[in-house]
Amino acid sequence: MNRFAGLTAVLIPAFLGGMQAQAADWYTGAEPVARDDAWTTAVDASAAVTSNSSAFGSVTGTFATEGTLLQSGPRVRVEAVAGTYSYPGQGVGQRVDGYQQEAALSAGYEWIWRDAALAGFVGFNVRSNQLSILDPGNPVVGTGVGAKLAANFYARPSENTMVSAYGSYSTQFSAYYTRFRAGYMVADGVYIGPEVMFLGDNFFTQYRIGAHVTGFSIGPIKMAVGVGYVKDRIQGAGYYSSVEARAAF
Repeated sequence: MNRFAGLTAVLIPAFLGGMQAQAADWYTGAEPVARDDAWTTAVDASAAVTSNSSAFGSVTGTFATEGTLLQSGPRVRVEAVAGTYSYPGQGVGQRVDGYQQEAALSAGYEWIWRDAALAGFVGFNVRSNQLSILDPGNPVVGTGVGAKLAANFYARPSENTMVSAYGSYSTQFSAYYTRFRAGYMVADGVYIGPEVMFLGDNFFTQYRIGAHVTGFSIGPIKMAVGVGYVKDRIQGAGYYSSVEARAAF
């Protein structure tokens, strides 16, 4: 039912599905872009699926309004997410299919250091949740506008390690998403390690625990994949998979 937190390697990715996927917001945790490229725009895409009947995809554009993405400065971010989910109705005796779309616009600032980056954003989002049948037990229905806050952090504590964190919250349906990743470098710029996610809204809560491979390249695109265990208050236990990508220019 939410946007956060893999049509496994199917869509070009970018943010974390549905009642369990919510791929709306994300941060790959890949190494900062190469410092010899004067990029001003980054496009992130992601897709995620769970065995609990959810599939979500998202696209996010981040723009440096002054200087480049390699320098500290103001940022503008545009996001779009869409997906579907299915769950056992809380107020009806059958399964309910849900459809979610969301768009967000925010502004913020990013601080860049040699081996770390921290960014914060404030803006608004428009979110629509529709159900196949009326479910009195689900209050997260309809279309509305909310204020949205988001932040992401990345650092390399040592030459061969990385940590990244992302979090967002919207007043629309009280939707939230957080993700933490840590990794050890196994090849040049490629990290393997654990990841943890927490997401939810006024209807569902969910957490995910898994592993990721982050930072490998397909041409000019930086990629990340993840798999693991998911536990949802409505759907119970299952597994998830995700794929993400970033292009900068």
